[in-house]
Order: sequence, then C-alpha cells, then structure tokens
Amino acid sequence: MTKQEKVEFVIETLETLYPEIPIPLDHKDPYTLLIAVLLSAQCTDVRVNLTTPHLFAKADNPYDMIKLSIDQIADIIRPCGLAPMKSKGIHGLSHILIDKHNGIVPANFPDLEELPAVGHKTASVVLAQAFDIPTFPVDTHIHRLMYRWNLTNGKNVEQTEKDAKRIFPIETWNRLHLQMIWYGREYSPARGWDLEKDIITKTIGRKSVLNEYNKKASK
Repeated sequence: MTKQEKVEFVIETLETLYPEIPIPLDHKDPYTLLIAVLLSAQCTDVRVNLTTPHLFAKADNPYDMIKLSIDQIADIIRPCGLAPMKSKGIHGLSHILIDKHNGIVPANFPDLEELPAVGHKTASVVLAQAFDIPTFPVDTHIHRLMYRWNLTNGKNVEQTEKDAKRIFPIETWNRLHLQMIWYGREYSPARGWDLEKDIITKTIGRKSVLNEYNKKASK
C-alpha cells in the first residue's frame, strides 16, 4: 500500500466501525467540558464521569466555582488524582474566565493555553468537541496507534500531532481523533493486545512492531 492508500484505509475502517462517535467525557457546555478534560489528566474517563456530577451539582459555571474554596474542590475531585494541582487550576481558570472573558470559555488556542492547568491537548479537545474547530488532540491511544501504523516515528506527542495533521485531511480531524481513541481502547490497547482483532495494525502495521508481537506470541 502507498501512504495515501494506508490513510484512506484507516479513515474508511474507522468510519465503518464508528459511524456514530460518543464523546468520552460527559458535559453540557464548553465550561463543563473544559473542567472534565482537565480532570482526565492521568485519570480514566470513566472515573471522571463518576466524579463530575458531584462537582457540577455544586458548581457548573465559573461564577459558582469561585464560591467554592480550593480545598472544597479538591475534596470532590480527589478520586481523579492530582487533586491539589487540579483544584488550584479549576479555581484559578474560573477566576480568569470571569475577569478576562465575561465567564465564557474562549474559542482559541492562545487564550485557552493561558489558563492554569490547561495544556495544548486540553485546549485541542475543547476546541474540537465544544466549538467544532478542526484540531487533532493526541492522547496516549492515538500516539500508540500512529506509531504502530507507521504513520509517525513516535518520538513524542508533538511530532505525532504534526504528522497526523499532515497526512489526514482537515475535515476528518475532529471525527478521526475520537474514532482512534475508541479503536485504541477496543482493538489496539497497550496491554492485552490481540493482533488478530486489530485489523488496521495487522494490515498496515510497522514491520518491527509486527515482528516483535509475533516473536512474543511464538514463545
């Protein structure tokens, strides 16, 4: 297969498997999505979705959030891990949204990335899922898949994001990043990986990855 044929194969396979794409984090607007994505750092989406209802029952907007203390926020979000850092970030960004943006989540990278505890990936997810602005957020699943599929050298997520944006058409980015996350979880996980079920890697995978898998499987 040529590189272009591989890209088309990935898009078509994912579109067949995931014609409807659920968004992993429960939210009702850009603010609640921003908070949920921030909480998801080093935490599972399932755990975040169990935790956010307790937080949002008390504060689902920046004006109510700043009425809570950092310690109160930390107590609620503790199951998500990194509670001291995340609670400071949530409290701080809520203040900035009120002071600089009339309580509204901005729809651009510079303003989002200025917010405490909001990195490039979090900003990318918010822009894609809340505002439908084309971005390509790269999480550990996408990073792993792009390497296994020989579509990036896999040295870091920044390079993987550049490669993804270069090879996939911009109109596919927002659907594709979600489809890849679901595919990675279901068919191409880091642990307990069954190559027979992973049709994309089996078809276009990096030779060294396939050889390593087969070597381990034959032991």
